[in-house]
Amino acid sequence: MAPRPPGWLGRPGKAVARLDHARVNIWGPEMAPKPEPHAHQEKETDMDLDKHVAIVTGGGRGIGRATALELARMGATIVVAEFDAANGQRTADEVAKLGRPSLAIATDVTRRADLDALVRRTQERFGRIDVLVNNAGIYRAAATLDVTEEHWDAIMTINAKAVFFAAQAVLPTMIAQHRGNIVSLASMAGKIGSRTNLPYNVSKAAVISMTKSLALAHAADGIRANCVCPGFVETDMWDKVSRDQGALLGMSPAEFTKARLNSVPLGRMETPEDVANVIGFLASPKSAYMTGQALSVDGGLVMH
Repeated sequence: MAPRPPGWLGRPGKAVARLDHARVNIWGPEMAPKPEPHAHQEKETDMDLDKHVAIVTGGGRGIGRATALELARMGATIVVAEFDAANGQRTADEVAKLGRPSLAIATDVTRRADLDALVRRTQERFGRIDVLVNNAGIYRAAATLDVTEEHWDAIMTINAKAVFFAAQAVLPTMIAQHRGNIVSLASMAGKIGSRTNLPYNVSKAAVISMTKSLALAHAADGIRANCVCPGFVETDMWDKVSRDQGALLGMSPAEFTKARLNSVPLGRMETPEDVANVIGFLASPKSAYMTGQALSVDGGLVMH
């Protein structure tokens, strides 16, 4: 029997096929189908968000600051909407050092007049709005029987109501452009229950539900809506979480943090940049076929 050539498939006396290990093309060079460009597909470059204008609420620190810087590195012009004007300006200055245009606007996201002014000033300065990152939020813990109306209203107003009205404020601009991208900060808390965190969990579940409805309502307008669900993120807010939850559970902040760290399958606490990287993906053309999704970014804590 003659030696078998490399890539030989088959048995003696039967049809023999040869496999090119570098490339297999069953069509042949002339017959290979060529992919048709999608009418609405955006061209990707190394700067995926070049010429895009992104608003980041709560962009003065933590996840908001990390997100503003990540989107700037991706080429975006950044508008930092921040209640603390000094922190907002600090982030805007950091964006400018990256070589991207920036603007800080003092904004109380619970006031519709402030949201309208945010949109108007962004339009006047940059002429468009491509991305809204709904990041502003607060945290308070309490046992169920200790939740007051004031506690409930404060959490829901900032974490849920303001998310909707910020999206509503930018929608006319995005609809007119037939292009837009809304990325909101939910939480793993929106996918699970809690003995000591009920209003916060409800507010984040509302963001997940809102995201799905916005995505469905405005897909035909060229607008995508997604949200991210972080886990245990080391920020100023985590300091409050560990204090409040630790007190309710009879643990010190350090003990509470260690217990939560030990529950993370990937074995470490989350950084603001971990979240910002996923927001950058959702804000970019690389996620062009995704909408209405709630992506867990939590080190494996919630696996669905």
